[in-house]
Amino acid sequence: MRSDTRATLVALLCCGVLAACTSAPDAARAPDSARTSATAKPSTGGSSAQDRAAPRTTRPTPRPPASYTPSWPHDTVRNSAGYAVNDCVPSALRDEVTSLTTSDGVHLSALELGDGPDGVLLAHEQGYSICSFLGIGKELAARGYHVMIPEYRNHGASEEVPDNEHLARDARAALAELERLGAERVFLGGASCGGTTAAIAGAEGRLPVVGLLIMSSPARCGGDGVAAVKTIDAPSLFVVSPGDMNGAVEKQVRELYAASASKDKELVIDPSGFHGTDMIRRSPQGAALHDRAIRLVESAYARRG
Repeated sequence: MRSDTRATLVALLCCGVLAACTSAPDAARAPDSARTSATAKPSTGGSSAQDRAAPRTTRPTPRPPASYTPSWPHDTVRNSAGYAVNDCVPSALRDEVTSLTTSDGVHLSALELGDGPDGVLLAHEQGYSICSFLGIGKELAARGYHVMIPEYRNHGASEEVPDNEHLARDARAALAELERLGAERVFLGGASCGGTTAAIAGAEGRLPVVGLLIMSSPARCGGDGVAAVKTIDAPSLFVVSPGDMNGAVEKQVRELYAASASKDKELVIDPSGFHGTDMIRRSPQGAALHDRAIRLVESAYARRG
């Protein structure tokens, strides 16, 4: 986690709100792709990957590249279309990166993987990057899902702005782009503030929510996550480590779990002490948690028929 993010975290904890994550210094650039193979595993339920990702005859007009100052300029490159890309994104995927503009005019870098009506939003924690969910995103796209991974403001190749107070607007922009590109429903997933803001944006958005994954997320960040989960009646998984921030994070996640309207919800306690996607990348239980996240998306969509 970057040093400026660590300072922000301490300040937010003093106010009783968790908004960032703890990890090794290079974790912000490390994709969760170590376990992702080039070949997709068989789908476990619902419509087939081929049916879900049937190519459309036309695609909406691409958004033009935006001109702005990236948050991490030394980690930013341009793809063949001129979009700013975090250089943690593998070369083979860089042309899948596009540009989004939020309601308050902030330009974001975002990675679109796959196609079709079954959308998945994956939102990273503060201090991390677009690559935090790269491995899960690639596997879901290979299984036929339409994945959007935005890079939030003040992170990576997205625009640098004076504050981080409006992160939910970034999630809203990503959901709007998923809908524009053909998604008809969405599974919401995120780590730390990414999970909170994904829930907030999804709860008030137009796409039906089929499921929710919360990893180490605060009850409030960029808005009220408690109010959001009270409106999401879909399969939901809440994951947290009791050692994260000396128990402060567990308290927040338990508050979200208790407030959830889902009739099919589960709280998973990971003993590793890690935060957010580090529970997948660095925990001894990471492989099992990765697979569980994939199964959750598959089962949530299978229930939709």
